[in-house]
Amino acid sequence: MTELRLAIVGAGPAGIYAADLLNKAERDFDVEIDLFEQLPAPYGLVRYGVSPDHPRIKGIITALREVLDSGTVRYFGNVRYGQDLTLDDLKRHYHAVIFATGAIRDASLGIPGIDAEGSYGAADFVSWFDGHPDVPRTWPLEAEQVGVVGNGNVALDISRMLIKHADDLLPTEIADNVYAGLKANPIQDLHLFGRRGPAYVKFTPLELRELGEVRDVDMVLDGRDFSFEDPYVEETLLKNKQVVVIQRVMNKWLEEQRAREAGEVAPASRRLHLHFWSKPVEVVTEDGRVAGLKIERTAPDGAGGVIDTGEFEVIPLQSLYRAVGYYGSPLDEIPFDDARGVIPNEQGRVTDASGSRLPGVYATGWIKRGPVGLIGHTKSDAMETLECLLEDRETWWRPIEPEASRIPELLEERRVPYTTVEGWHRLDEHELSLGEAAGRTRVKVVPRDEMTRISREG
Repeated sequence: MTELRLAIVGAGPAGIYAADLLNKAERDFDVEIDLFEQLPAPYGLVRYGVSPDHPRIKGIITALREVLDSGTVRYFGNVRYGQDLTLDDLKRHYHAVIFATGAIRDASLGIPGIDAEGSYGAADFVSWFDGHPDVPRTWPLEAEQVGVVGNGNVALDISRMLIKHADDLLPTEIADNVYAGLKANPIQDLHLFGRRGPAYVKFTPLELRELGEVRDVDMVLDGRDFSFEDPYVEETLLKNKQVVVIQRVMNKWLEEQRAREAGEVAPASRRLHLHFWSKPVEVVTEDGRVAGLKIERTAPDGAGGVIDTGEFEVIPLQSLYRAVGYYGSPLDEIPFDDARGVIPNEQGRVTDASGSRLPGVYATGWIKRGPVGLIGHTKSDAMETLECLLEDRETWWRPIEPEASRIPELLEERRVPYTTVEGWHRLDEHELSLGEAAGRTRVKVVPRDEMTRISREG
Protein backbone atom coordinates (compact mmCIF):
# COMPACT_ATOMS: atom_id res chain seq x y z
CA MET A 1 0.00 0.00 0.00
CA THR A 2 1.17 3.48 -0.81
CA GLU A 3 2.54 5.02 2.36
CA LEU A 4 1.70 8.65 1.49
CA ARG A 5 -1.44 9.71 -0.32
CA LEU A 6 -1.33 13.48 -0.53
CA ALA A 7 -4.06 15.92 -1.55
CA ILE A 8 -3.03 19.34 -2.84
CA VAL A 9 -5.78 21.95 -3.07
CA GLY A 10 -4.93 24.51 -5.75
CA ALA A 11 -3.42 23.84 -9.19
CA GLY A 12 -1.49 27.06 -9.69
CA PRO A 13 2.32 27.21 -9.67
CA ALA A 14 2.51 26.69 -5.88
CA GLY A 15 0.46 23.50 -5.92
CA ILE A 16 2.03 22.04 -9.07
CA TYR A 17 5.58 22.80 -7.90
CA ALA A 18 4.84 21.13 -4.56
CA ALA A 19 3.67 18.01 -6.39
CA ASP A 20 6.73 17.98 -8.65
CA LEU A 21 9.21 18.51 -5.82
CA LEU A 22 7.66 15.74 -3.73
CA ASN A 23 7.85 13.31 -6.64
CA LYS A 24 11.53 14.16 -7.10
CA ALA A 25 12.42 14.15 -3.39
CA GLU A 26 14.61 11.46 -1.87
CA ARG A 27 12.39 9.08 0.11
CA ASP A 28 12.08 5.41 0.93
CA PHE A 29 8.35 5.03 0.25
CA ASP A 30 5.82 5.46 -2.54
CA VAL A 31 3.60 8.52 -2.89
CA GLU A 32 0.38 9.24 -4.72
CA ILE A 33 -0.63 12.85 -5.32
CA ASP A 34 -4.06 14.19 -6.24
CA LEU A 35 -4.32 17.82 -7.27
CA PHE A 36 -7.69 19.58 -6.84
CA GLU A 37 -8.59 22.85 -8.56
CA GLN A 38 -11.82 24.83 -8.24
CA LEU A 39 -11.65 26.01 -11.88
CA PRO A 40 -12.04 23.68 -14.88
CA ALA A 41 -8.55 24.66 -16.14
CA PRO A 42 -5.24 24.54 -14.22
CA TYR A 43 -2.38 27.04 -13.68
CA GLY A 44 -4.11 29.54 -11.37
CA LEU A 45 -2.77 33.08 -11.60
CA VAL A 46 -0.52 32.21 -14.54
CA ARG A 47 -3.71 31.76 -16.59
CA TYR A 48 -5.96 34.19 -14.72
CA GLY A 49 -3.60 36.74 -13.15
CA VAL A 50 -1.09 37.64 -15.88
CA SER A 51 -2.13 40.20 -18.48
CA PRO A 52 -2.63 38.67 -21.96
CA ASP A 53 0.13 40.79 -23.50
CA HIS A 54 2.75 39.03 -21.35
CA PRO A 55 3.26 35.77 -23.27
CA ARG A 56 6.80 35.26 -21.98
CA ILE A 57 5.50 34.98 -18.39
CA LYS A 58 2.85 32.55 -19.58
CA GLY A 59 5.75 30.43 -20.85
CA ILE A 60 5.88 29.14 -17.28
CA ILE A 61 2.85 27.08 -18.32
CA THR A 62 5.15 24.84 -20.37
CA ALA A 63 6.98 23.71 -17.24
CA LEU A 64 3.74 23.31 -15.28
CA ARG A 65 2.19 21.27 -18.08
CA GLU A 66 5.12 18.87 -18.05
CA VAL A 67 4.35 18.06 -14.42
CA LEU A 68 0.66 17.43 -15.12
CA ASP A 69 1.53 15.31 -18.15
CA SER A 70 4.15 13.27 -16.32
CA GLY A 71 1.66 10.68 -15.09
CA THR A 72 2.84 11.13 -11.50
CA VAL A 73 -0.03 13.43 -10.49
CA ARG A 74 -3.79 13.09 -10.89
CA TYR A 75 -5.64 16.33 -11.65
CA PHE A 76 -9.27 16.95 -10.67
CA GLY A 77 -10.52 20.31 -11.96
CA ASN A 78 -13.86 22.02 -11.33
CA VAL A 79 -13.86 20.67 -7.76
CA ARG A 80 -14.54 23.19 -4.99
CA TYR A 81 -13.02 22.54 -1.59
CA GLY A 82 -15.64 23.10 1.10
CA GLN A 83 -18.46 22.36 -1.33
CA ASP A 84 -17.65 19.30 -3.44
CA LEU A 85 -14.96 17.99 -1.10
CA THR A 86 -14.64 18.58 2.66
CA LEU A 87 -11.86 18.28 5.21
CA ASP A 88 -13.50 15.09 6.51
CA ASP A 89 -13.35 13.67 2.98
CA LEU A 90 -9.66 14.43 2.77
CA LYS A 91 -8.98 12.78 6.14
CA ARG A 92 -10.92 9.71 5.01
CA HIS A 93 -8.90 9.25 1.81
CA TYR A 94 -5.46 10.86 2.36
CA HIS A 95 -2.61 11.03 4.84
CA ALA A 96 -2.19 14.81 4.52
CA VAL A 97 -3.25 17.89 2.59
CA ILE A 98 -1.36 20.95 1.34
CA PHE A 99 -3.42 24.07 0.67
CA ALA A 100 -2.04 26.13 -2.23
CA THR A 101 -5.06 28.33 -2.88
CA GLY A 102 -3.18 31.57 -3.42
CA ALA A 103 -4.42 35.11 -2.87
CA ILE A 104 -6.99 36.39 -5.33
CA ARG A 105 -8.85 39.12 -3.42
CA ASP A 106 -7.91 42.79 -3.29
CA ALA A 107 -6.32 44.24 -0.19
CA SER A 108 -8.27 47.18 1.19
CA LEU A 109 -7.38 50.87 1.00
CA GLY A 110 -8.82 52.51 4.06
CA ILE A 111 -9.65 56.02 2.91
CA PRO A 112 -13.03 57.82 2.83
CA GLY A 113 -15.05 57.23 -0.35
CA ILE A 114 -13.17 54.11 -1.44
CA ASP A 115 -16.46 52.18 -1.77
CA ALA A 116 -18.04 54.72 -4.13
CA GLU A 117 -19.48 53.62 -7.44
CA GLY A 118 -16.65 53.58 -9.97
CA SER A 119 -14.04 52.43 -7.43
CA TYR A 120 -12.62 48.98 -8.15
CA GLY A 121 -10.01 46.48 -7.00
CA ALA A 122 -7.20 45.52 -9.36
CA ALA A 123 -7.70 41.78 -8.76
CA ASP A 124 -11.31 41.96 -9.94
CA PHE A 125 -10.30 43.83 -13.09
CA VAL A 126 -7.47 41.38 -13.79
CA SER A 127 -9.91 38.48 -13.43
CA TRP A 128 -12.19 40.15 -15.95
CA PHE A 129 -9.59 40.89 -18.61
CA ASP A 130 -8.07 37.42 -18.16
CA GLY A 131 -11.42 35.75 -18.85
CA HIS A 132 -12.02 34.27 -15.39
CA PRO A 133 -15.21 32.19 -15.58
CA ASP A 134 -16.62 33.39 -12.26
CA VAL A 135 -16.76 37.13 -12.93
CA PRO A 136 -19.29 39.10 -15.04
CA ARG A 137 -18.74 39.13 -18.81
CA THR A 138 -18.80 42.96 -18.94
CA TRP A 139 -16.81 45.68 -17.18
CA PRO A 140 -17.92 49.32 -16.76
CA LEU A 141 -15.33 51.11 -18.89
CA GLU A 142 -17.00 54.51 -19.11
CA ALA A 143 -14.47 57.01 -17.73
CA GLU A 144 -12.25 59.39 -19.70
CA GLN A 145 -10.07 60.14 -16.65
CA VAL A 146 -9.02 57.08 -14.64
CA GLY A 147 -6.83 56.69 -11.55
CA VAL A 148 -4.72 53.74 -10.37
CA VAL A 149 -3.27 53.66 -6.85
CA GLY A 150 -0.13 51.56 -6.48
CA ASN A 151 3.50 51.38 -7.57
CA GLY A 152 3.95 47.66 -8.19
CA ASN A 153 3.81 45.46 -11.28
CA VAL A 154 0.07 44.81 -10.89
CA ALA A 155 -0.53 48.57 -11.00
CA LEU A 156 1.48 48.73 -14.23
CA ASP A 157 -0.37 45.76 -15.72
CA ILE A 158 -3.82 47.23 -15.19
CA SER A 159 -2.63 50.70 -16.27
CA ARG A 160 -1.29 49.24 -19.50
CA MET A 161 -4.51 47.31 -20.15
CA LEU A 162 -6.64 50.39 -19.46
CA ILE A 163 -4.66 52.80 -21.65
CA LYS A 164 -3.72 50.44 -24.49
CA HIS A 165 -5.70 50.47 -27.73
CA ALA A 166 -7.74 47.28 -27.92
CA ASP A 167 -6.61 46.42 -31.45
CA ASP A 168 -3.04 46.13 -30.18
CA LEU A 169 -4.20 43.22 -27.98
CA LEU A 170 -5.60 41.16 -30.85
CA PRO A 171 -2.41 39.09 -31.30
CA THR A 172 -2.80 37.87 -27.69
CA GLU A 173 -5.19 35.32 -26.17
CA ILE A 174 -7.63 38.01 -25.06
CA ALA A 175 -11.23 36.79 -24.82
CA ASP A 176 -13.74 38.21 -27.31
CA ASN A 177 -15.91 39.86 -24.64
CA VAL A 178 -12.83 41.57 -23.17
CA TYR A 179 -11.71 42.88 -26.55
CA ALA A 180 -15.20 44.29 -27.16
CA GLY A 181 -15.19 46.03 -23.77
CA LEU A 182 -11.74 47.55 -24.22
CA LYS A 183 -12.54 48.59 -27.79
CA ALA A 184 -15.32 50.84 -26.44
CA ASN A 185 -13.16 52.27 -23.65
CA PRO A 186 -13.30 56.11 -23.88
CA ILE A 187 -10.22 56.70 -21.68
CA GLN A 188 -8.06 59.73 -22.45
CA ASP A 189 -5.97 60.15 -19.30
CA LEU A 190 -4.72 57.61 -16.77
CA HIS A 191 -3.20 58.82 -13.49
CA LEU A 192 -0.90 56.46 -11.57
CA PHE A 193 -0.29 57.39 -7.92
CA GLY A 194 2.58 56.37 -5.64
CA ARG A 195 3.15 57.46 -2.03
CA ARG A 196 6.92 57.58 -2.39
CA GLY A 197 9.35 58.82 -5.03
CA PRO A 198 10.39 57.45 -8.44
CA ALA A 199 13.46 55.68 -7.02
CA TYR A 200 11.29 53.65 -4.61
CA VAL A 201 8.91 52.04 -7.09
CA LYS A 202 8.34 48.27 -6.99
CA PHE A 203 8.12 47.93 -10.77
CA THR A 204 10.72 45.93 -12.63
CA PRO A 205 12.61 47.86 -15.35
CA LEU A 206 11.16 45.56 -18.01
CA GLU A 207 7.57 46.30 -16.92
CA LEU A 208 8.29 50.01 -16.87
CA ARG A 209 9.83 50.00 -20.35
CA GLU A 210 6.81 48.12 -21.71
CA LEU A 211 4.52 50.80 -20.34
CA GLY A 212 6.41 53.48 -22.23
CA GLU A 213 6.27 51.45 -25.46
CA VAL A 214 2.46 51.38 -25.64
CA ARG A 215 1.41 52.84 -28.98
CA ASP A 216 -0.18 56.31 -29.14
CA VAL A 217 0.26 57.04 -25.42
CA ASP A 218 2.35 59.90 -24.01
CA MET A 219 4.10 59.50 -20.64
CA VAL A 220 3.55 62.60 -18.50
CA LEU A 221 5.70 63.32 -15.43
CA ASP A 222 5.78 66.14 -12.87
CA GLY A 223 9.15 67.84 -12.60
CA ARG A 224 8.53 68.44 -8.88
CA ASP A 225 8.77 64.69 -8.26
CA PHE A 226 12.40 64.66 -9.36
CA SER A 227 13.58 67.74 -7.49
CA PHE A 228 14.04 66.32 -3.96
CA GLU A 229 17.47 65.77 -2.44
CA ASP A 230 17.19 62.40 -0.74
CA PRO A 231 20.30 60.99 0.98
CA TYR A 232 18.71 57.54 1.19
CA VAL A 233 18.47 57.34 -2.60
CA GLU A 234 22.07 58.44 -3.09
CA GLU A 235 23.54 56.24 -0.37
CA THR A 236 21.38 53.13 -0.71
CA LEU A 237 18.99 52.81 -3.64
CA LEU A 238 21.37 53.90 -6.40
CA LYS A 239 23.58 50.92 -5.53
CA ASN A 240 20.82 48.77 -7.03
CA LYS A 241 21.24 48.41 -10.81
CA GLN A 242 17.49 48.11 -11.31
CA VAL A 243 16.93 51.50 -9.70
CA VAL A 244 19.56 53.03 -11.98
CA VAL A 245 17.83 51.56 -15.05
CA ILE A 246 14.43 52.79 -13.87
CA GLN A 247 15.81 56.31 -13.41
CA ARG A 248 17.29 56.15 -16.90
CA VAL A 249 13.91 55.19 -18.36
CA MET A 250 12.16 58.06 -16.59
CA ASN A 251 14.81 60.56 -17.64
CA LYS A 252 14.19 59.49 -21.25
CA TRP A 253 10.46 60.15 -20.76
CA LEU A 254 11.23 63.60 -19.35
CA GLU A 255 13.26 64.41 -22.46
CA GLU A 256 10.42 63.23 -24.72
CA GLN A 257 7.99 65.33 -22.71
CA ARG A 258 10.13 68.45 -23.17
CA ALA A 259 10.22 67.76 -26.93
CA ARG A 260 6.40 67.57 -27.04
CA GLU A 261 6.05 70.76 -25.03
CA ALA A 262 8.40 72.49 -27.48
CA GLY A 263 6.23 71.35 -30.38
CA GLU A 264 8.95 69.10 -31.78
CA VAL A 265 6.83 65.95 -31.46
CA ALA A 266 3.11 65.52 -32.10
CA PRO A 267 1.05 64.54 -29.04
CA ALA A 268 -0.61 61.13 -28.72
CA SER A 269 -4.34 60.59 -28.31
CA ARG A 270 -3.96 59.19 -24.77
CA ARG A 271 -1.80 60.17 -21.81
CA LEU A 272 -0.44 58.30 -18.79
CA HIS A 273 0.43 60.59 -15.87
CA LEU A 274 2.82 59.34 -13.16
CA HIS A 275 2.29 61.01 -9.78
CA PHE A 276 4.99 60.33 -7.20
CA TRP A 277 5.14 61.63 -3.62
CA SER A 278 1.32 61.44 -3.73
CA LYS A 279 -0.54 59.85 -0.82
CA PRO A 280 -4.26 59.15 -1.41
CA VAL A 281 -6.33 60.59 1.45
CA GLU A 282 -9.90 60.62 0.11
CA VAL A 283 -11.97 59.60 -2.89
CA VAL A 284 -13.98 62.67 -3.87
CA THR A 285 -17.54 61.72 -4.82
CA GLU A 286 -20.59 63.26 -6.47
CA ASP A 287 -23.96 61.55 -6.11
CA GLY A 288 -22.21 58.46 -4.79
CA ARG A 289 -19.82 58.16 -7.75
CA VAL A 290 -16.08 58.72 -8.04
CA ALA A 291 -15.36 62.32 -9.07
CA GLY A 292 -11.72 62.64 -8.12
CA LEU A 293 -8.89 61.62 -5.82
CA LYS A 294 -7.62 63.92 -3.09
CA ILE A 295 -3.90 63.42 -2.50
CA GLU A 296 -1.44 64.84 -0.03
CA ARG A 297 2.03 65.63 -1.30
CA THR A 298 4.70 63.76 0.64
CA ALA A 299 8.45 64.28 0.89
CA PRO A 300 11.42 62.04 1.74
CA ASP A 301 12.46 61.74 5.37
CA GLY A 302 16.04 60.83 4.39
CA ALA A 303 15.76 57.32 5.82
CA GLY A 304 13.66 55.60 3.16
CA GLY A 305 10.28 56.79 4.43
CA VAL A 306 8.04 59.78 3.79
CA ILE A 307 6.69 62.73 5.70
CA ASP A 308 3.43 64.56 5.06
CA THR A 309 3.68 68.11 3.76
CA GLY A 310 0.13 69.37 4.39
CA GLU A 311 -0.13 70.25 0.70
CA PHE A 312 -3.26 68.78 -0.90
CA GLU A 313 -4.50 68.43 -4.48
CA VAL A 314 -7.58 66.94 -6.12
CA ILE A 315 -7.14 65.09 -9.42
CA PRO A 316 -10.45 64.85 -11.34
CA LEU A 317 -11.36 61.22 -12.12
CA GLN A 318 -14.46 59.22 -12.98
CA SER A 319 -13.11 55.85 -11.90
CA LEU A 320 -10.39 54.59 -9.59
CA TYR A 321 -8.54 51.28 -9.23
CA ARG A 322 -6.57 50.22 -6.17
CA ALA A 323 -3.56 47.96 -6.77
CA VAL A 324 -2.21 47.82 -3.24
CA GLY A 325 -1.80 44.07 -2.88
CA TYR A 326 -3.65 40.78 -2.98
CA TYR A 327 -5.28 39.02 -0.06
CA GLY A 328 -6.08 35.37 0.63
CA SER A 329 -9.52 33.86 1.20
CA PRO A 330 -10.55 31.76 4.24
CA LEU A 331 -11.19 28.06 3.77
CA ASP A 332 -13.78 25.88 5.49
CA GLU A 333 -12.56 24.34 8.77
CA ILE A 334 -9.05 25.79 8.33
CA PRO A 335 -7.66 28.58 10.58
CA PHE A 336 -7.28 31.98 8.93
CA ASP A 337 -5.37 35.14 9.82
CA ASP A 338 -7.74 37.97 8.90
CA ALA A 339 -5.10 40.65 9.39
CA ARG A 340 -2.58 39.13 6.96
CA GLY A 341 -4.95 37.22 4.69
CA VAL A 342 -3.07 33.92 5.10
CA ILE A 343 -3.43 30.52 6.75
CA PRO A 344 -1.42 30.77 10.01
CA ASN A 345 1.53 28.39 9.85
CA GLU A 346 5.04 27.61 10.97
CA GLN A 347 7.22 26.81 7.94
CA GLY A 348 4.12 25.48 6.20
CA ARG A 349 2.70 23.55 9.16
CA VAL A 350 -0.78 24.98 9.75
CA THR A 351 -1.45 26.19 13.30
CA ASP A 352 -4.62 27.07 15.20
CA ALA A 353 -5.43 30.19 17.24
CA SER A 354 -3.40 28.89 20.20
CA GLY A 355 -0.36 28.23 18.01
CA SER A 356 -0.78 24.45 18.10
CA ARG A 357 -0.10 22.51 14.91
CA LEU A 358 -2.90 20.79 13.02
CA PRO A 359 -1.65 17.32 12.14
CA GLY A 360 -1.76 16.53 8.44
CA VAL A 361 -2.57 20.11 7.33
CA TYR A 362 -0.01 22.22 5.44
CA ALA A 363 0.15 25.36 3.28
CA THR A 364 2.38 26.70 0.54
CA GLY A 365 2.51 29.69 -1.80
CA TRP A 366 0.75 32.99 -1.23
CA ILE A 367 -1.85 31.52 1.14
CA LYS A 368 1.14 30.56 3.31
CA ARG A 369 3.36 33.63 3.16
CA GLY A 370 1.24 36.38 1.62
CA PRO A 371 1.31 37.80 -1.93
CA VAL A 372 5.04 38.46 -2.18
CA GLY A 373 7.87 36.94 -4.16
CA LEU A 374 8.38 35.57 -7.64
CA ILE A 375 8.26 32.05 -9.10
CA GLY A 376 11.64 31.18 -7.59
CA HIS A 377 10.28 31.97 -4.14
CA THR A 378 7.31 29.68 -4.83
CA LYS A 379 9.65 26.72 -5.39
CA SER A 380 11.74 27.31 -2.26
CA ASP A 381 8.54 27.89 -0.31
CA ALA A 382 7.13 24.53 -1.45
CA MET A 383 10.38 22.78 -0.55
CA GLU A 384 10.22 24.14 3.01
CA THR A 385 6.65 22.89 3.40
CA LEU A 386 7.49 19.46 1.98
CA GLU A 387 10.49 19.04 4.26
CA CYS A 388 8.20 19.64 7.24
CA LEU A 389 5.57 17.25 5.87
CA LEU A 390 8.12 14.45 5.43
CA GLU A 391 9.49 15.04 8.93
CA ASP A 392 5.98 14.68 10.36
CA ARG A 393 5.41 11.14 9.14
CA GLU A 394 4.29 9.91 12.58
CA THR A 395 1.53 12.54 12.79
CA TRP A 396 -0.09 12.01 9.38
CA TRP A 397 -3.74 11.08 9.19
CA ARG A 398 -4.77 7.41 9.08
CA PRO A 399 -7.20 7.23 6.14
CA ILE A 400 -9.84 4.50 6.32
CA GLU A 401 -10.40 4.50 2.53
CA PRO A 402 -7.01 5.14 0.94
CA GLU A 403 -7.83 3.48 -2.36
CA ALA A 404 -7.13 5.82 -5.28
CA SER A 405 -10.29 4.68 -7.05
CA ARG A 406 -12.51 6.12 -4.34
CA ILE A 407 -11.97 9.77 -5.35
CA PRO A 408 -13.44 9.64 -8.87
CA GLU A 409 -16.19 7.38 -7.48
CA LEU A 410 -16.96 9.92 -4.76
CA LEU A 411 -17.10 12.82 -7.20
CA GLU A 412 -19.35 10.83 -9.53
CA GLU A 413 -21.65 9.94 -6.63
CA ARG A 414 -21.94 13.65 -5.80
CA ARG A 415 -22.50 14.51 -9.47
CA VAL A 416 -19.49 16.80 -9.58
CA PRO A 417 -18.59 17.42 -13.27
CA TYR A 418 -14.86 17.24 -12.63
CA THR A 419 -12.27 17.69 -15.34
CA THR A 420 -9.00 15.83 -15.93
CA VAL A 421 -5.64 16.43 -17.56
CA GLU A 422 -7.01 14.90 -20.75
CA GLY A 423 -9.97 17.27 -20.50
CA TRP A 424 -7.62 20.23 -20.16
CA HIS A 425 -5.84 19.09 -23.33
CA ARG A 426 -9.20 19.13 -25.14
CA LEU A 427 -9.99 22.64 -23.89
CA ASP A 428 -6.48 23.85 -24.69
CA GLU A 429 -6.68 22.51 -28.25
CA HIS A 430 -10.15 24.03 -28.67
CA GLU A 431 -8.94 27.50 -27.61
CA LEU A 432 -5.91 27.26 -29.89
CA SER A 433 -8.13 26.26 -32.82
CA LEU A 434 -10.41 29.25 -32.13
CA GLY A 435 -7.33 31.45 -32.19
CA GLU A 436 -6.01 29.93 -35.42
CA ALA A 437 -9.36 30.53 -37.13
CA ALA A 438 -9.23 34.18 -36.06
CA GLY A 439 -5.55 34.66 -36.93
CA ARG A 440 -4.64 34.90 -33.26
CA THR A 441 -2.61 32.89 -30.75
CA ARG A 442 -5.60 31.70 -28.73
CA VAL A 443 -9.14 32.73 -27.92
CA LYS A 444 -10.07 31.89 -24.35
CA VAL A 445 -13.34 30.15 -23.55
CA VAL A 446 -14.83 32.10 -20.66
CA PRO A 447 -18.12 30.54 -19.38
CA ARG A 448 -17.49 27.82 -16.79
CA ASP A 449 -20.18 25.49 -18.13
CA GLU A 450 -18.75 25.72 -21.65
CA MET A 451 -15.20 25.08 -20.38
CA THR A 452 -16.48 22.05 -18.49
CA ARG A 453 -18.52 20.72 -21.41
CA ILE A 454 -15.58 20.92 -23.83
CA SER A 455 -13.24 19.33 -21.28
CA ARG A 456 -15.61 16.41 -20.62
CA GLU A 457 -16.57 15.66 -24.22
CA GLY A 458 -15.91 12.01 -25.00
